[in-house]
Amino acid sequence: MSTDVQTYNESQTGDSKAICDVLLRIISSELPEAENKVWHAHPVWFLDGNPIVGYDKLKDCVRLLFWSGQSFDEPGLKAEGGFKAAEARYTSEDQIDVASLKRWLGKSKTIQWDYKNIVKRQGQLERI
Repeated sequence: MSTDVQTYNESQTGDSKAICDVLLRIISSELPEAENKVWHAHPVWFLDGNPIVGYDKLKDCVRLLFWSGQSFDEPGLKAEGGFKAAEARYTSEDQIDVASLKRWLGKSKTIQWDYKNIVKRQGQLERI
């Protein structure tokens, strides 16, 4: 695990720290093959250089983001942005549905859009 990710979590306080610690533990456990680092100021996990999941502290919550999450067809995830990303937001640790999180992480391995090459393709996403 990246020391930058650990430092990110240690910089959080209260409920945000508890949420980040749970997310870190579960994501790391479910995606041991993924590279993880702080990218654009928050923890992100990559498979073959493609971002698949990350989380960040917002003003009033912690946001869990799946880059290809709109394709998961999961009711617990909400569309985010103009591409294929979907998110879940948490204000307390007990809101994290571990079974759903593990299912989403499983889907993140097999359902991916190619964000790694989005610039080369002039903003066009292709399914991997």
